[in-house]
Amino acid sequence: MKKYWFIFKTEVMSNMQYILNVLAGFIGYFIMLFIFFNLWKYIYNEPNQIINGYTMSQMIWYVIITEILWSVLSGRKYCAKIIDDVRGGNIAYNVNKPYNYIGYCLATHLGSCFIRAIMYIVLGMFIGLIFLGNFPSLNIFSILAVLITGILATVISTLLLTFIGLFSFIIEDANPFYWVYSKLILVLGTIFPIEYFPTFIQPILKFSPIYVVSYGPAHLFVNFNWAEFINIIIFQFIYIIIAYLMCSLVYKIGVKRLNVNGG
Repeated sequence: MKKYWFIFKTEVMSNMQYILNVLAGFIGYFIMLFIFFNLWKYIYNEPNQIINGYTMSQMIWYVIITEILWSVLSGRKYCAKIIDDVRGGNIAYNVNKPYNYIGYCLATHLGSCFIRAIMYIVLGMFIGLIFLGNFPSLNIFSILAVLITGILATVISTLLLTFIGLFSFIIEDANPFYWVYSKLILVLGTIFPIEYFPTFIQPILKFSPIYVVSYGPAHLFVNFNWAEFINIIIFQFIYIIIAYLMCSLVYKIGVKRLNVNGG
């Protein structure tokens, strides 16, 4: 466990040297929030109006949280690196290393997400207070619960991205799978809550990664409920187990192919 903690700390220290790049990315985040703030102000006739179970303030805070998650967890470069390592054969150098490759990937990506997460959370909360002038009614325990779901969402997203990258062992190029996954999370899990979609689609979305990666933490933030928190946590742990097993299976298949072909 110490070696993964060391990998995590090393990645955190490395990313601290590129804080200006993170701030530059925040410009796009601010523009997106500004557009949605004005969009929802136009849609809602009055701030206390409820549409699909959300007030205007809740809807805007929901988008703020999901955009934070999207900006932190997108992982395009991370997934592309795994795909390139598999296709180029560089992954063969990691097979005999004294660590589990999936654990190494997880520690590396969590380390790269850490600094971005802190900065986006602080700046996102600041922008929300400027736009709305209020904050959802949360206590220290509910805030901690939301943070736990956010951390687990990061782990799930990392494992799913790892699985997509390792899938290049089976097909030549897994980049189209990343494109589909990222757009599903963006369109169905970031811009609108599940309640805004047709009734027949909602049960499907609640069993999809959207529920545990973006919707769950954001919905808890705007409308916290302990029963829902427990439900989300259960689903998140199930997803972690399934995603890890999928990564392990594909990785084992890939290692066998490397050994058959002489490493």
